[in-house]
Amino acid sequence: MQILLATLCDFAADYQGKLCILGAFDTLCTREFPVHHPQCSFALRLFFDHEDSGTYKMKIRALGPEDEDIMPPFPADIDATIPPGGPPFISRNIVLNLQRMKFEKPGLYRFVVEHDDIELTSVPLRVMLYEDPHRSTSPFG
Repeated sequence: MQILLATLCDFAADYQGKLCILGAFDTLCTREFPVHHPQCSFALRLFFDHEDSGTYKMKIRALGPEDEDIMPPFPADIDATIPPGGPPFISRNIVLNLQRMKFEKPGLYRFVVEHDDIELTSVPLRVMLYEDPHRSTSPFG
C-alpha cells in the first residue's frame, strides 16, 4: 500500500473514483481562541497492487498540540481486494468532511492515518493567532 496523497483542504469529494480537491492548506489564522473552523475536509488517496490485495482497518485521528484527540477517531475500513486476472492496481479515496472543528489554543495540530495502530502518515496543521501588521500597538493608535 502506498499513500499517494494526504491533505487538509477547503473541500474534497470522491467523484466516481476521482479525488477532487479544492484549496489545500496547512495553516489557520484566527483573531481569538477558542475558534470553530466552519468547514474543511481531510482527503486521502491510497494505492494498492496485487501484493497489497485485501481488506484494511484504518483510522484517522485529529490530534492537538499535546497529542490529545480533539475529536473521536474516524474508522475507515477499506476493501482493496484485487481479483486474480484483475487490474494491476487499484486506488481508493477517503474523504472526511469536518464541520465546526474546535481549536482551543494555538499550536501544531495534526491528522494521523493509522493501520493496526501503526502511524502511516501525519498531516500537520498550524493554528495561530492572526496579528495585523498594520495595527499599531501604541496607545496613541
